[in-house]
Amino acid sequence: MRLIPRLQAAFPRLLLEKDFSFSRHTAIGCGGSAEAAASPSSYIEAARLLAFLERGRIPYCLLGAGANVLPSDGRFEGVVVRFSRLGQLRIADERILAGAGVTGGRLLAAAQKAGVGGLSPFSGIPMTVGGGTAMNAGVRDLHFSDVVQAVLCAEKGKIGFLRGEACRFREKSSLFSEEKVAVLAVLLRGRRARSEDIARESCYYRSLRARLPKGRSMGCTFVNPAGVSAGALIEACGLKGARAGGAVVSDRHANFILSENGRAADVAALIELIRTIVQKKTGILLREEIRRIP
Repeated sequence: MRLIPRLQAAFPRLLLEKDFSFSRHTAIGCGGSAEAAASPSSYIEAARLLAFLERGRIPYCLLGAGANVLPSDGRFEGVVVRFSRLGQLRIADERILAGAGVTGGRLLAAAQKAGVGGLSPFSGIPMTVGGGTAMNAGVRDLHFSDVVQAVLCAEKGKIGFLRGEACRFREKSSLFSEEKVAVLAVLLRGRRARSEDIARESCYYRSLRARLPKGRSMGCTFVNPAGVSAGALIEACGLKGARAGGAVVSDRHANFILSENGRAADVAALIELIRTIVQKKTGILLREEIRRIP
């Protein structure tokens, strides 16, 4: 655990965990372990930690709720950075300032209590605000890019604000998922609504998610190409039920891969099989919606 003493000496308030298990902290239930996990206590400490890791050329990755990630099976000789302690949440009028570690459930409950609507399509999505922003999470009716006004972020040890248009949002992606810029907090804008109306809308969207496949998965595996459903393409290619070891394409929704034995290598092999067959039969190269981590 050579990293632990170095981090403890440099950051006395840092919450540290050794031998971090990816399988216990991801929805897919796959992956090996990391030498350490670190949870900073403030925005400043988070920025300083990331700068420290980069200066020392210490490998690291960011992990939120772990819902749309695929870790590898091996040992990650680095640090998993988690922003779970960045849980500040303030609401004024129609605006919400939420730390990166605020969960989707807590965000929506607070918004409903304050009479701020417009976020109900996020109901039931397993996420943190930081991860949701970085991945531009959402459904057909709403994505984070629709409600993000500004992002407090860290890059090379410096903290700054980016306006929504500077975040380079696109379908299930953003500046933050493509470059080493970390989301620390997000300013969201909703709309005034009655609490009972918000509750009704949230119930509707949760009911839609209840129809999704059960089991260990990453959610949707591929981004929908323009004008077509990735799941429909995969199904049309006869891949429902396709298998690679303990990974199988759901027979309920073909864009979901279920893991039965917790081996990331099987999931990765099935992803490549799907991509190859769909491209061969349709000419469309599917882009992964999930994020791979070391």
